Amino acid sequence: MIRSEILKEIAPILRDELVVCNIGIPSQELHAIDDQPTNFYMLGTMGLASSIGLGLALAQPKPVVVIDGDGSVLTNLGTLPTIANNVADNYILLIIDNGSYGSTGDQPTYAGRKTSLAKVAEACGCERVIECQAEDTGRVLQEALDARKMTVIVCKCESGNAKMPVITMDPVVIRDRFMKAVQA
Repeated sequence: MIRSEILKEIAPILRDELVVCNIGIPSQELHAIDDQPTNFYMLGTMGLASSIGLGLALAQPKPVVVIDGDGSVLTNLGTLPTIANNVADNYILLIIDNGSYGSTGDQPTYAGRKTSLAKVAEACGCERVIECQAEDTGRVLQEALDARKMTVIVCKCESGNAKMPVITMDPVVIRDRFMKAVQA
């Protein structure tokens, strides 16, 4: 499975959750698959989806699911010890690990080689880390939501992008409708 197939599978699970989605093609895919006002699409900040999602989870009680990529997490590894040391039981970090920088041409990441992001998260102190295969993502995500415990999920999948249109929605509109959804 590639990332877009995972997103199609988990879209119904995410529909009522606050979602912060990784920059570039992952946001384009989620937007095309199931655009929701509760989805915050990152348009220009590689590596910050997990940090922004953590801040959101710490600031309010609703569940927050962050969809991030291995490449983005690798560019901001400082987010993992920050997550571990600022526990928010309404926070789930879903790292879709396809071993590549999907939005820039599928160049390989170190997560596709020797680096295990699950082991890095555990070494940083994250207490609930689950590594799964792509086909198990929906079940693992639902279990994490039901557990109401901060969870880092590392979903291993194949590299590849679906052909999706660019998000034409103005970033201010994305922000404003998301803020309304958070306050609702």
